[in-house]
Amino acid sequence: MNNVYYGKLVFELSKPGRVGYSLPQCEVEGYALTDLPEGLRRQSATILPECDELTVVRHYTNMSNNNFGVDTGFYPLGSCTMKYNPKINEEMAALQDFNIHPAVPAEYAQGALRVYDEVQAMLSEIAGLSRFTLNPYAGAHGELTGLMVISTYHRQRGDVARTKIIVPDSAHGTNPASAAVAGFQIVQVKSTADGTVDVEDLKPLLGPDIAGMMMTNPNTLGIFETKIPEIARLVHECGGLMYYDGANLNPMLGVCRPGDMGFDVMHINLHKTFSTPHGGGGPGSGPVGVREGLEHCLPNPQVVKNEETGLYELVADEQSLGSVSGYLGNFAIIIRAFAYLLSLGKENIPLAGKLSVLNANYIKECLRSHYKLPIDGLCKHEFVFDGLKDEYAGDHHDADHVTTLDVAKRLLDYGFHAPTIYFPLLFHEAMMIEPTETESKDTLDAFIEVMKTIAEEAKADKQLLKTAPHSTPIRRLDDVKAVKEPKFTFKAL
Repeated sequence: MNNVYYGKLVFELSKPGRVGYSLPQCEVEGYALTDLPEGLRRQSATILPECDELTVVRHYTNMSNNNFGVDTGFYPLGSCTMKYNPKINEEMAALQDFNIHPAVPAEYAQGALRVYDEVQAMLSEIAGLSRFTLNPYAGAHGELTGLMVISTYHRQRGDVARTKIIVPDSAHGTNPASAAVAGFQIVQVKSTADGTVDVEDLKPLLGPDIAGMMMTNPNTLGIFETKIPEIARLVHECGGLMYYDGANLNPMLGVCRPGDMGFDVMHINLHKTFSTPHGGGGPGSGPVGVREGLEHCLPNPQVVKNEETGLYELVADEQSLGSVSGYLGNFAIIIRAFAYLLSLGKENIPLAGKLSVLNANYIKECLRSHYKLPIDGLCKHEFVFDGLKDEYAGDHHDADHVTTLDVAKRLLDYGFHAPTIYFPLLFHEAMMIEPTETESKDTLDAFIEVMKTIAEEAKADKQLLKTAPHSTPIRRLDDVKAVKEPKFTFKAL
């Protein structure tokens, strides 16, 4: 590409003495930078790029054109539900009416508190639970909060012997991590050949030391866990609580409710299921819901409507687990989810789940002739291949055997984001695909055709895939070296 800005760092575009801004003189009489205490002043010059405004604008515009997101192309990232975020959500979040300081007294924030309360009520109805808190800042933060609810419940009953959480071997990595951070010991339960929890392996694990069990449904393989009522009965009989990881709630919308299955606590990822921004470190939101009888354990503050005055109040419950965030979470994210929920309405929310299931099964069935399908049958919103079939990938013992990584890299040449690879760990060449409900059949057909083309390319010319991608700004990186020898700062040659 004949572009002097293309592929360069902003430091490489820097020229000594170039300035792209001008600041007014300080209007505070008698004040100078040297008046700052010496301990607060830098002892050396700041190393910053020196560029004019046009260079900066072109640099970052070119950088943005290299970004890939759900607004630019198909993003079938399994387990992450990278669905489209309608722009009306952004418009609502940008309304000046919601631009209020988080510390404003409750009597002057009634509209915002009403939004908060109505969103939690909608989520409670969708989940089949009694009440939600929207305070947690992200999904994993919600997991931690939900586990703290379980810990608080047992501690308040004086049942301090319950120190263990059961986690399936197919669980998201955040499950055992969150449980460990919450102070629990992790007990793993195995999966059966069909990818669901092995009830017989579960039974010996249950006892007076079990605080609860975490489950995702549909599970990480996109398979519906049909034995949840039995599992919930067994866990409850031993005195534990059931925790629902809401990462895969999308296909369940309006069709099946975690609370009705027997779950006591759950978190929801607003970015996955309710179409708020996803990734990039935030801002996020991980609301936590509980069944009736556990509401007092939710974190403070809680938004409660005073039925006598009709006003919303911020209430601190003495039995609460405490506070997990400042104020009431990421409110602009809550507004986005509110807009999405109102746009769909009660009538159309079930369509999201049903269409996500339809799209996933359509791709799976169209590609099963070229890719290994380790678990047959109906999937929900996502499914997992175990790499290319041997007739396309070649002998596993050969150096040029085509791996899932090679397929993922080649997909980039065709303008598609790669699906999740090498997760879950149950399969050596795992490739998890989740199309979501927002993609058209045209997009799905184009993806299917490319996936078949890549399989045929692997059969004809394996090096074409082994050296992919070929058309991206950066070719295949040495991932191991990047981890062992990271470079975080720019040094001129």
